[in-house]
Amino acid sequence: MDQQVNKKVLLFVLLLGGFLSILNQTLLNVALSKFMEVFDVSATTVQWLATGFMLVNGVLIPVTAFLMKRFSTRQLFVSSMLLLLIGSIFCAIATNFTVLLIGRMIQAAGAGIMMPLMMSVVMVIFPLEKRGSAMGLLGLAMIFAPAIAPTLSGFVIEYLSWRWLFIGLIPLVGIVILLALKYLVNVSEVSKSKLDLPSAILLTIGFGLLLYGFSNAGSHGWNDALVLTLIIAGILVLVLFTTRQLQANDPFLNVRVFQNKTFTMTSLINIIVTMMLYADMILLPIYLQDGRGFTAFDAGLLLLPGAIINAALSPVTGKMYDRFGAKPLFIIGLIFVIPSMWVVTDLTETTTFTFLMIRTIFLRIGLSFITMPLNTAGLNALSKELVTHGTAVNNTVRQIAGAIGTAVVVTIYTSNATDYTDDLVNQGVSERIAEQASIFASSESYYFMMILAVVALVITLFTPLKKPMSTDKAEELH
Repeated sequence: MDQQVNKKVLLFVLLLGGFLSILNQTLLNVALSKFMEVFDVSATTVQWLATGFMLVNGVLIPVTAFLMKRFSTRQLFVSSMLLLLIGSIFCAIATNFTVLLIGRMIQAAGAGIMMPLMMSVVMVIFPLEKRGSAMGLLGLAMIFAPAIAPTLSGFVIEYLSWRWLFIGLIPLVGIVILLALKYLVNVSEVSKSKLDLPSAILLTIGFGLLLYGFSNAGSHGWNDALVLTLIIAGILVLVLFTTRQLQANDPFLNVRVFQNKTFTMTSLINIIVTMMLYADMILLPIYLQDGRGFTAFDAGLLLLPGAIINAALSPVTGKMYDRFGAKPLFIIGLIFVIPSMWVVTDLTETTTFTFLMIRTIFLRIGLSFITMPLNTAGLNALSKELVTHGTAVNNTVRQIAGAIGTAVVVTIYTSNATDYTDDLVNQGVSERIAEQASIFASSESYYFMMILAVVALVITLFTPLKKPMSTDKAEELH
């Protein structure tokens, strides 16, 4: 078979699998209010459907660097899809919150393998000067899936049952598994490398403690002894993990990629941008549903146009990256993002639906200039041997940033809502307290995100970013 066709078919099957994995990650964002009602749990508990998913995802991503050495592309892809299938079945039949959460964790294990696998395959099969465009296509799946997820889940919750969020996935995942068995070829060399179990355990415990600490800050406050202990313990365990990686001959997660300044700086920007993106996708639906009484379907519709534009722009910005390099794209992106965060720092009961929709379109245009070029610029700065580790580090950092960003924003939101409720009660206000508190807390939380956007701009200005050169020129230089 022609190699060119191979690449196209391979990319198509990978995109389908990636699309379902990522769709599933954000599918529940507008459904969180519904789950709080169905299972009678609080906001801090229900957010584990999002944070727990990202935690498992974040821990499994670095394991993928090892798995890609040990197993073939096809074996990994099919395993990833099978986990997604089993997790979806668990969620579809869940009778209580615990079963639903376990199902989510199994789904997350599948999705965690998928993203780094897709990126590494692109880095292997495409030459340096074509990677921007290929990553732009991946970006299409990575952005279009979260784009339609809120509207889709809003519609399902409004007109069907929440169980259909999972039942609907089952046949689609089945089709992708069959396609993979027929068309997927292996692109990586398989070797008998050993899993460094202590490293995997340290990483899981470190991230677990950190996330648990951040997500408990909402109900306990930032100065609570338990919260501080968890966060400090998490940091110490991660320091131990890093020390172990630096001493290992065949590290579990090669943290030496951070010796490359460009990679480190792009990773920092990546952390900030991801925190903003995930926080916005959780915060806006909460404001619309709890503060303004809109339905889940309305909340999903509001996010849809911006996200579709974002997805459509992804291949375009991929090509622009190949032509102009990353820095001009980042700066244009942040010029869109900063005002988009600023205009929602004073949300009221009369902020119009149209205004919020236009603001979200601006935010997403900005993000499309940043997301995929950011990943490509960081990975292109690394040598070929470090690319799989770079991909693993990149994706791990992104998942953990998303989880921590979500936890921090829900925390800021919860503590502001609680304080404001107390103030209103003391002032003798008795009507619509919860709604007013939700509106106020959403506005306050956006201040934090605006500061993050400004910090990202400052880092961008100091990041050494060169235009990508062709593979031949790169080899001449090495």
